[in-house]
Amino acid sequence: MIYILIIIAGIVLDRITKIYAVKHFISNPHSGSLINLTYLENRGAAFGILQDKRILFVILTIAIVLYLLYYFITNLKSNPLVLNIAFSLIISGALGNFYDRLFQGYVVDFIEFAFIDFPVFNIADILVTVGCGLLIIYILFHGEKRS
Repeated sequence: MIYILIIIAGIVLDRITKIYAVKHFISNPHSGSLINLTYLENRGAAFGILQDKRILFVILTIAIVLYLLYYFITNLKSNPLVLNIAFSLIISGALGNFYDRLFQGYVVDFIEFAFIDFPVFNIADILVTVGCGLLIIYILFHGEKRS
């Protein structure tokens, strides 16, 4: 099934890039004109909020991923392709960062825009963001119409 492959591929890509970042960017960050590759241990949530609330994030992630998996599996055949891809990306990214929090106590971030002041992020963050973007687009254009 393609959706399981999306989830697995996202987790693997996230792990590989984080391992690479740990091995190369701690002592040797790369600065570019568009993107900087650096190393950051994020002990909080998005944008570094709620620092050192590991247990809260572990519990929330488990609850959210279990709900998403339940919804995803029970509606797999009736959901349109874009919605299933969106859920696959969100689940994949959530599990990627969950792994870090569970086994390391922090999330490895390493991608930073060089041209604007924006938080450092990682592949799992990109997967969640793209998945949420697809979900929002789907809801805006195909959600239930209320009168």
